[in-house]
Amino acid sequence: MSPTRQPAPDGPPDPGPGAAAVQDAAARDAAARAAHQKETGPSRHPLAHRERIDWHWHDVNQLITPGRGALEVHTPYGQWVVPPHRAVWLPAGVPHTHRAYGPSELRCLVYPAGTNPLRLAAPAVLAATPLLREIIAHLTGPDAPVGRPARTLEQAALDQLAHAPELPLGLPSPTDPRLRDLADLLAADPADDRSLAELGRAVGAAERTLSRLFRRELGLGFPQWRTQLRLQHALVLLAEGRSVTATAAACGFRSPSAFIEAFRHAFGTTPGRHRQT
Repeated sequence: MSPTRQPAPDGPPDPGPGAAAVQDAAARDAAARAAHQKETGPSRHPLAHRERIDWHWHDVNQLITPGRGALEVHTPYGQWVVPPHRAVWLPAGVPHTHRAYGPSELRCLVYPAGTNPLRLAAPAVLAATPLLREIIAHLTGPDAPVGRPARTLEQAALDQLAHAPELPLGLPSPTDPRLRDLADLLAADPADDRSLAELGRAVGAAERTLSRLFRRELGLGFPQWRTQLRLQHALVLLAEGRSVTATAAACGFRSPSAFIEAFRHAFGTTPGRHRQT
């Protein structure tokens, strides 16, 4: 179910020059045409597998988490695939689009643009404690409180956020054409195990050049970026019902145990337990 969208004459605010190096040009073009969506309080949107909510933006800060399945959040800064035990902070004015993997729910709390406990100017993935998840579920559920009880729980969620670590799980989008070509190759086949030198020959760039571009544009080394690409793809496959062993092979991990260890390190749980959420 897509939210009703309302046009805004001025469009979303520009993210600023500091974000330019991590912005996807195609996403930036789509974001420039994003519609203003008015959000006035907590909300819950059931989403079917692969259902998409088109580009839009809000004049409030949002705290988003999927109730189940996995939720892809795409912004001009990059993209994230978020499991239920993680949350995304979306600052006011940042254009974004969503896609669900597996039957999912988009659960959302909203706060005024000036209420930003982590002082984040760009989207970020945060660890969601069990208490924070319960607060969000209650505030967005059918028996959600109103008035002072609701405001008390919304403040409790902010208190939880004040101590929530930001997690380096985003997949920043490259702007250099050579990096974009390389990213397209690996997005089409995350199990591709070619070295950076071999991939460089395929896209017409030297290994040293690509390594420098990864650091300069994306703030990550190539191995770290490829691991995050594979883990995001793994979340999609698990949400679609793929087994842990099949997911490990499809994402290019050398063994199921290597996949389980990388998944636990990134998400704080095993892929088997994640499938049960």
